Amino acid sequence: MKYEWRKQEKELYTTKKQPMIVNVPAQKFISMHGVGNPNGPEFSQKIQTLYPAAYGIKAAYKKYAVDKNLEYDDYVVFPLEGVWSLTEKGQQMDHLDKNEFSYDIMIRVPDFVPAALIQPTLDTVRDKKDLPAINEIEIKEFPEMEVGQILHLGKYDDEPASFQKIDELVSEQEKRRISKIHREIYLSDARRVAPEKLKTILRYKIK
Repeated sequence: MKYEWRKQEKELYTTKKQPMIVNVPAQKFISMHGVGNPNGPEFSQKIQTLYPAAYGIKAAYKKYAVDKNLEYDDYVVFPLEGVWSLTEKGQQMDHLDKNEFSYDIMIRVPDFVPAALIQPTLDTVRDKKDLPAINEIEIKEFPEMEVGQILHLGKYDDEPASFQKIDELVSEQEKRRISKIHREIYLSDARRVAPEKLKTILRYKIK
C-alpha cells in the first residue's frame, strides 16, 4: 500500500484557516542549513538538491520493499519544510533583515524507511546527478512536540497576521510560545502558484 501523507496525517498537513493546537509526533528529515535571504541563489540550490535526494530515497525504499511483506511499499514524497530563526545580529536589529535569516530547509523521511538506506542512497544520487551540495545534507530528528499552527493563505510577507491568530489561541489555552523559531510547511510551489494563492502551514512550539 502507498503511504499518502495528505490522507494518513490530515491533522498535520490539511489544517484549517483557523488556528489549532496539535501534538506532532517525532519526525525525521533530510535537511540543509543556510543563512541569508531565501530569495537568493543559495536557497534555490538547496531546494534543487533536496528534491532529487528525497525522490532517490523514495525510489530506493520502493526497490527495498519489493520482496518484503510490509504495510507500506511506497509513499508520496513529503512537502518542503523550513525551520526559521534569525542570526545573533538579526535578533538585535529593530527591523527584519532577510539577509539575517538562519534556516534549515528540509523534507521529511517516513518512519518506516530504514535508517541504513538513507546515506548510501544520498551517495548514489550525488554521483548520478552531479550534486556536490548533497554532502551538506544532514539527517535531523525532531522529538514529539506540542504546537500551535494555522493554514496561511497568501504571500509569505503577510504571515504576521496569521501568527497573531495562533498567538491569540495559545493565550486563550493558557499556554505559551517557547521561542521565536517557527516552522513553515509549503503546500504550494512558489514557482508555479501566484503569491496570493500560496498555501503554507505555520507552526511553532508551545508548552
